[in-house]
Amino acid sequence: MRILVSLLFALIVFSGFGQEIKYITAKKTLKLMGSRFSITVVSTNEELANINVQEGIAEIKRIEKMISSWDTESETYAINKNAGIKPVKVSLELYKLIERCKQISELTDGAFDISYSSMDKIWKFDGSMTKMPSPEEIKKSVDRVGYEKIIMNSDDQTVFLKEKGMKISFGAIGKGYAADKAKAFLVSRQVVGGIIDAAGDLTTWGTDVSGKKWIIGVVNPLSKDKIVSWLPVIESSVATSGNYEKFVNFNGKRYSHIIDPRTGYPTSGIRQVSIFAKNAELCDALATAVFIMGKDAGIFLINQLDGVEVILFDNFNKVHKSDGILFEHDP
Repeated sequence: MRILVSLLFALIVFSGFGQEIKYITAKKTLKLMGSRFSITVVSTNEELANINVQEGIAEIKRIEKMISSWDTESETYAINKNAGIKPVKVSLELYKLIERCKQISELTDGAFDISYSSMDKIWKFDGSMTKMPSPEEIKKSVDRVGYEKIIMNSDDQTVFLKEKGMKISFGAIGKGYAADKAKAFLVSRQVVGGIIDAAGDLTTWGTDVSGKKWIIGVVNPLSKDKIVSWLPVIESSVATSGNYEKFVNFNGKRYSHIIDPRTGYPTSGIRQVSIFAKNAELCDALATAVFIMGKDAGIFLINQLDGVEVILFDNFNKVHKSDGILFEHDP
């Protein structure tokens, strides 16, 4: 993700109601869920701030334990293991998450689909591909994909994958969900402000130590030192997806590592997508979906959703945006 966050990590003093209040920040960066996470909290007490950071980390680890498709003790692993065999009873939290995933799949006409991990891996983005797979190979690669094949029973609170070989994975929504849950936990602990940056899925609350809004700079994907616009992120979230590092070129056309789960073909036409919304979970999912849907259909969808905005760069690096985004040069 190429988002710059303006943070003031300094001790300051301000007067309020006749007394001085000292605010500090504590920040920790580490690897969680296979990705780089940074947790920043604003507090009046250094010891308490460090405790809060550790509590946020513990919450993210709890989520990872639930949604990991690799952990043999996770609920998600059990769902995948029993694909085509039997339904699996899961916790209400995971059931509701999968339910929301299916709703986003319906909203995006399948561009977002947690069963995408059922795809046969026929595309390689490590420089080893010399030709495109055949149309037959591509069609076959998505035979087991389809959110409509995820059968849910609310009475029994079970999830059943209809076909053997099916798998679900939360790679396109899990980090955003974890960021939201860590934020909600810290807010419940009366942490006055902070940022959870889950490998580019970023959510904020409160203000920085100076009382200013958290500000992000949207960066040109071809020039990381060039800021397109500075935007406030107030009690909200942003997620960015890009193809500037993993892609292939065939017959003069650029194909991204983000693959359409409906067709098996990599996406083309977009270089970077940033979604702004209240929840990081929704940002995470829609960033992937818009990438797959394409510029026109993606922006049209976002313009229909209250409280959701998008900025995207096409393959020519031209900026496009939804109606609610106002750059500094806009009238």
